[in-house]
Amino acid sequence: MFGGGTGISASLRGIKTHTNDLTAIVTVADDGGSSGRLRKDYHMLPPGDIRNCLVALSDGDPLLGDLFNYRFEDSILRGHSFGNLFLAVLTRLTGEFRAAVEQARRLLGVRGQVIPSTDTRVVLVASHPDGTRSTGEQCISKCGKPITAMELKPPPPPISDEIAGILAEADLVLLGPGSLFTSIIPNLLVPGMADAIEACPGLVVLVANLMTQPGETDGFDLRNHVRTLKELGGLERIDHVIVNTAPVATEVRDRYREAGAEILVIPEDTTELDGTPVVPADLVTLTDEGMLRHDHERLALALLQIVVRPREESGS
Repeated sequence: MFGGGTGISASLRGIKTHTNDLTAIVTVADDGGSSGRLRKDYHMLPPGDIRNCLVALSDGDPLLGDLFNYRFEDSILRGHSFGNLFLAVLTRLTGEFRAAVEQARRLLGVRGQVIPSTDTRVVLVASHPDGTRSTGEQCISKCGKPITAMELKPPPPPISDEIAGILAEADLVLLGPGSLFTSIIPNLLVPGMADAIEACPGLVVLVANLMTQPGETDGFDLRNHVRTLKELGGLERIDHVIVNTAPVATEVRDRYREAGAEILVIPEDTTELDGTPVVPADLVTLTDEGMLRHDHERLALALLQIVVRPREESGS
């Protein structure tokens, strides 16, 4: 699974109940909030997205997950999550970020693996039609300009043999859900990543976001998302797009519209997007705080049906 932020958590939480053979490959271009501060102060990879995936895949005591996600609200630690600080300290003690992640994985009883897409401390850079450039995830999210190209600075080395080996045996490669420009595409910019995904033996599936993201995908429909992955991420192969088709209440739509986001919908008779088959599913749920999210159990079932159906049709 490829992603970053909190979007990928729904996929991980759902699928982990059906298999132990899971790998989350996570962007390390985050430069905001607690992760950005630790990245700058301790010259380490940003821990936040990694932490989210570790907690999502944890089979340990739920209290440990709550502990890792606990965010300080006062004093000099304001804004930091305990899990981010924990990974920062472990990085100092072990001497490397990957070793710290492995120790945290054992402590949390994580089902599967969580791997940074690159071990290089990269920064995301976006180019715009007016010739300007935005540097850093936070700047890109706030610039409000169309994006014509993206790159990682400094250029990271090609994907590791570890990631290449995982993709070479994958039954399913999952993209998202997550921020298109700052969570999904950064993973694809690592040299060799898109090619390895396209060559994998399993299916490549995009989980469509539920809504647009203000500042990043204003005015985008689902077709724009697919085209952008191909044009800016260099990923020509997407076998399926799984899309929520459950209705969203008018008051929820209006609330998101006031915040600058639109619900992503497709016409009922849509069967493909630029040649990529569309898989409709009832995926949406509403949190206690009134936020739209992917229901992790229904998402997992929809994904499993995509994987199992070709096998049943072939009789294997």
